[in-house]
Amino acid sequence: MIKQYFPGLRGWLALFSGLTGLCLLVVWFNWFSPYGYTPPDDLPVIEERSHQVFAFGTLKSPWVRWLVMGRAGTAEQASLSGKRREGLNIVPDPEAVTEGYVFEVSARELARLDHYERLGVRYERVKMSLDDGREVWVYRRL
Repeated sequence: MIKQYFPGLRGWLALFSGLTGLCLLVVWFNWFSPYGYTPPDDLPVIEERSHQVFAFGTLKSPWVRWLVMGRAGTAEQASLSGKRREGLNIVPDPEAVTEGYVFEVSARELARLDHYERLGVRYERVKMSLDDGREVWVYRRL
């Protein structure tokens, strides 16, 4: 009688497999599929060259960059003075310094990052100067 309410090993494996498949479907839909995100018409065209991106949130993780861009890339530590991290955003604060990583991407990879960040819907991509003087792209919440 009790056995009917508690699945055996096969039941737990089936449940785990189903949840794993569901998670993979959500990741695919949100990050890689053409569905779920329609960029606004007024976004600027991405120049065909390499770009520098400053990450202070989820993109600091190599595995997230690998999932989004298809490679983790080489990232180096960097800092951005005059900005304070507030959740997944940065806000002006003359006394603060935001620590993060800077990495180089191609135009295609930048477009993938735009898709991941839902450029024009959740975030905007703005040019900022790091403490070492480099001009980088930074994603900031709208």
